[in-house]
Amino acid sequence: MPKISKDPSTILYPAPVVVVSCGTGSQANLITLAWVGTVCSDPPQLSLGVRPSRHSYDLIKDVGQFVVNLPTADHLRQVDYCGTVSGRDEDKWTGSNLTPTPAKAVDVPLVAEFPVNIECELRHTLQLGVHDLFIGEVVAVQVDEGVLNERGRLEMSKAKPVAYAGGNYHALGEQLALYGFSKKD
Repeated sequence: MPKISKDPSTILYPAPVVVVSCGTGSQANLITLAWVGTVCSDPPQLSLGVRPSRHSYDLIKDVGQFVVNLPTADHLRQVDYCGTVSGRDEDKWTGSNLTPTPAKAVDVPLVAEFPVNIECELRHTLQLGVHDLFIGEVVAVQVDEGVLNERGRLEMSKAKPVAYAGGNYHALGEQLALYGFSKKD
Protein backbone atom coordinates (compact mmCIF):
# COMPACT_ATOMS: atom_id res chain seq x y z
CA MET A 1 0.00 0.00 0.00
CA PRO A 2 1.51 3.39 -0.94
CA LYS A 3 2.22 5.88 1.82
CA ILE A 4 2.39 9.66 1.86
CA SER A 5 4.67 11.82 4.00
CA LYS A 6 3.05 14.04 6.63
CA ASP A 7 4.46 16.82 8.78
CA PRO A 8 5.59 15.78 12.27
CA SER A 9 2.57 15.56 14.57
CA THR A 10 1.06 13.80 17.57
CA ILE A 11 -0.32 10.98 15.43
CA LEU A 12 0.41 8.24 17.98
CA TYR A 13 -2.97 6.69 18.68
CA PRO A 14 -4.97 6.02 20.68
CA ALA A 15 -4.11 7.87 23.87
CA PRO A 16 -5.90 7.15 27.15
CA VAL A 17 -8.27 9.86 28.33
CA VAL A 18 -7.96 10.59 32.04
CA VAL A 19 -9.16 13.23 34.46
CA VAL A 20 -6.39 14.34 36.78
CA SER A 21 -7.31 15.79 40.15
CA CYS A 22 -4.85 18.26 41.62
CA GLY A 23 -4.68 20.87 44.32
CA THR A 24 -6.13 20.58 47.80
CA GLY A 25 -8.99 22.05 49.80
CA SER A 26 -10.85 24.86 48.05
CA GLN A 27 -8.15 24.90 45.36
CA ALA A 28 -8.80 21.31 44.25
CA ASN A 29 -9.28 21.11 40.49
CA LEU A 30 -9.79 18.67 37.64
CA ILE A 31 -8.14 18.59 34.21
CA THR A 32 -8.81 16.21 31.33
CA LEU A 33 -5.63 14.97 29.65
CA ALA A 34 -4.73 12.58 26.86
CA TRP A 35 -0.96 13.09 26.92
CA VAL A 36 -0.54 10.49 29.67
CA GLY A 37 1.35 7.22 29.93
CA THR A 38 3.20 4.62 31.95
CA VAL A 39 6.93 5.32 31.97
CA CYS A 40 8.31 2.84 34.51
CA SER A 41 7.11 -0.35 36.19
CA ASP A 42 9.46 -0.48 39.18
CA PRO A 43 8.87 1.81 40.88
CA PRO A 44 5.60 2.37 39.03
CA GLN A 45 5.56 5.84 37.45
CA LEU A 46 3.20 7.75 35.17
CA SER A 47 3.74 10.80 33.02
CA LEU A 48 1.46 13.75 32.31
CA GLY A 49 2.04 16.28 29.54
CA VAL A 50 0.64 19.63 30.76
CA ARG A 51 0.97 23.12 29.30
CA PRO A 52 2.43 25.60 31.84
CA SER A 53 -0.40 28.01 30.96
CA ARG A 54 -3.04 25.64 32.37
CA HIS A 55 -4.50 26.38 35.79
CA SER A 56 -3.75 22.82 36.95
CA TYR A 57 -0.06 23.12 36.08
CA ASP A 58 0.84 25.19 39.16
CA LEU A 59 -1.44 23.11 41.38
CA ILE A 60 0.45 19.95 40.42
CA LYS A 61 3.83 21.61 40.73
CA ASP A 62 3.13 23.39 44.03
CA VAL A 63 1.39 20.51 45.85
CA GLY A 64 3.68 17.84 44.36
CA GLN A 65 0.86 15.31 44.13
CA PHE A 66 -1.90 14.36 41.71
CA VAL A 67 -4.43 11.61 41.10
CA VAL A 68 -4.97 10.06 37.68
CA ASN A 69 -8.65 9.11 37.58
CA LEU A 70 -9.77 6.69 34.86
CA PRO A 71 -13.30 7.49 33.67
CA THR A 72 -15.71 5.18 31.92
CA ALA A 73 -17.43 5.94 28.63
CA ASP A 74 -20.54 6.62 30.74
CA HIS A 75 -18.82 9.75 32.10
CA LEU A 76 -17.86 11.25 28.75
CA ARG A 77 -19.90 14.45 29.27
CA GLN A 78 -18.07 15.18 32.55
CA VAL A 79 -14.72 14.26 30.97
CA ASP A 80 -15.27 16.65 28.08
CA TYR A 81 -16.49 19.41 30.40
CA CYS A 82 -13.35 19.15 32.57
CA GLY A 83 -11.24 19.54 29.44
CA THR A 84 -13.07 22.53 27.97
CA VAL A 85 -13.45 24.95 30.90
CA SER A 86 -10.77 26.45 33.12
CA GLY A 87 -10.58 25.95 36.85
CA ARG A 88 -9.62 29.63 37.01
CA ASP A 89 -13.17 30.50 35.95
CA GLU A 90 -15.34 27.67 37.30
CA ASP A 91 -15.41 25.08 40.04
CA LYS A 92 -15.14 21.95 37.89
CA TRP A 93 -16.20 19.65 40.73
CA THR A 94 -19.54 21.44 40.96
CA GLY A 95 -19.90 22.01 37.22
CA SER A 96 -19.23 18.37 36.37
CA ASN A 97 -21.26 17.01 39.30
CA LEU A 98 -18.30 14.82 40.28
CA THR A 99 -17.53 14.02 43.91
CA PRO A 100 -14.14 14.73 45.52
CA THR A 101 -13.26 11.94 47.91
CA PRO A 102 -10.21 11.64 50.19
CA ALA A 103 -7.38 9.58 48.73
CA LYS A 104 -5.46 6.98 50.76
CA ALA A 105 -1.86 8.19 50.33
CA VAL A 106 -1.99 11.77 48.97
CA ASP A 107 -3.73 14.99 50.03
CA VAL A 108 -5.32 15.52 46.61
CA PRO A 109 -8.92 14.24 46.32
CA LEU A 110 -9.86 11.46 43.92
CA VAL A 111 -13.01 11.27 41.76
CA ALA A 112 -15.49 8.97 43.54
CA GLU A 113 -17.51 8.13 40.42
CA PHE A 114 -14.55 6.84 38.38
CA PRO A 115 -13.62 3.16 38.85
CA VAL A 116 -9.83 3.54 38.98
CA ASN A 117 -7.85 6.20 40.85
CA ILE A 118 -4.04 6.25 40.71
CA GLU A 119 -2.45 8.36 43.44
CA CYS A 120 0.92 9.87 42.56
CA GLU A 121 3.75 11.84 44.14
CA LEU A 122 5.53 14.19 41.72
CA ARG A 123 9.14 13.02 41.20
CA HIS A 124 10.36 14.90 38.10
CA THR A 125 9.42 17.76 35.80
CA LEU A 126 10.90 17.95 32.32
CA GLN A 127 10.48 21.01 30.11
CA LEU A 128 9.78 19.82 26.56
CA GLY A 129 8.27 22.64 24.51
CA VAL A 130 4.65 23.78 24.79
CA HIS A 131 4.11 21.03 27.37
CA ASP A 132 6.09 20.07 30.45
CA LEU A 133 6.24 16.43 31.45
CA PHE A 134 5.34 15.63 35.04
CA ILE A 135 6.50 12.21 36.19
CA GLY A 136 4.75 10.88 39.25
CA GLU A 137 5.46 7.78 41.28
CA VAL A 138 2.38 5.70 41.97
CA VAL A 139 1.93 5.51 45.74
CA ALA A 140 -1.58 3.99 45.88
CA VAL A 141 -4.27 2.64 43.57
CA GLN A 142 -7.99 2.49 44.30
CA VAL A 143 -10.15 0.18 42.13
CA ASP A 144 -13.89 -0.38 42.18
CA GLU A 145 -14.45 -4.14 42.62
CA GLY A 146 -17.14 -3.99 39.92
CA VAL A 147 -14.54 -3.55 37.16
CA LEU A 148 -12.40 -6.51 38.22
CA ASN A 149 -12.63 -10.04 36.85
CA GLU A 150 -12.61 -13.22 38.94
CA ARG A 151 -8.77 -13.11 39.03
CA GLY A 152 -8.77 -9.56 40.43
CA ARG A 153 -7.59 -7.99 37.18
CA LEU A 154 -9.08 -5.00 35.43
CA GLU A 155 -11.79 -6.12 32.99
CA MET A 156 -11.88 -3.70 30.05
CA SER A 157 -15.48 -4.53 29.14
CA LYS A 158 -16.51 -3.46 32.65
CA ALA A 159 -14.17 -0.47 32.99
CA LYS A 160 -15.20 0.92 29.57
CA PRO A 161 -12.09 3.13 29.15
CA VAL A 162 -12.05 6.13 26.84
CA ALA A 163 -9.34 6.81 24.26
CA TYR A 164 -8.49 9.92 22.25
CA ALA A 165 -7.33 10.03 18.62
CA GLY A 166 -7.54 12.65 15.93
CA GLY A 167 -9.48 15.10 18.07
CA ASN A 168 -12.18 12.54 18.88
CA TYR A 169 -13.12 10.31 21.80
CA HIS A 170 -13.29 6.54 21.21
CA ALA A 171 -14.32 3.52 23.23
CA LEU A 172 -11.84 0.66 23.35
CA GLY A 173 -13.07 -2.39 21.50
CA GLU A 174 -12.84 -6.10 21.75
CA GLN A 175 -9.96 -8.08 23.20
CA LEU A 176 -7.88 -9.52 20.38
CA ALA A 177 -5.53 -11.92 22.17
CA LEU A 178 -3.64 -12.62 25.37
CA TYR A 179 -0.09 -11.35 25.86
CA GLY A 180 2.39 -13.97 24.61
CA PHE A 181 -0.06 -15.70 22.26
CA SER A 182 2.48 -15.60 19.39
CA LYS A 183 4.86 -17.90 21.28
CA LYS A 184 2.17 -20.54 21.71
CA ASP A 185 1.73 -21.18 17.97
